[in-house]
Amino acid sequence: MAETSDTRTPAQIEADIKRRREVLAETLDEIGVRVHPKTIVGDAKAKLAANVDHTLGRAYVQVNRVVTDVRAKFVDEEGAPRLERVVPVALLAVGVVGLLALGTRRRKG
Repeated sequence: MAETSDTRTPAQIEADIKRRREVLAETLDEIGVRVHPKTIVGDAKAKLAANVDHTLGRAYVQVNRVVTDVRAKFVDEEGAPRLERVVPVALLAVGVVGLLALGTRRRKG
């Protein structure tokens, strides 16, 4: 076997061992915190919240696009309503509400 020469003094070796123990103790404390059930649950909740925020953000963008597209169909570039499109939709809405009102009256009577 080859002999290794160590020029450190026993005090230096003890200091190195002490430092190494402190680093290991700190690492074990971190591991203990990471595997604690409350930490795991908290991390899972944070991931879920981030996913929900992301999904809601995407839904908001999509709804905003749809509203903008619909608005473009019923309002011209100057902001004035396009009567040729608004009037038929309004009449259709009034007709549907009227039919629903008549249907509920017949059921009560």
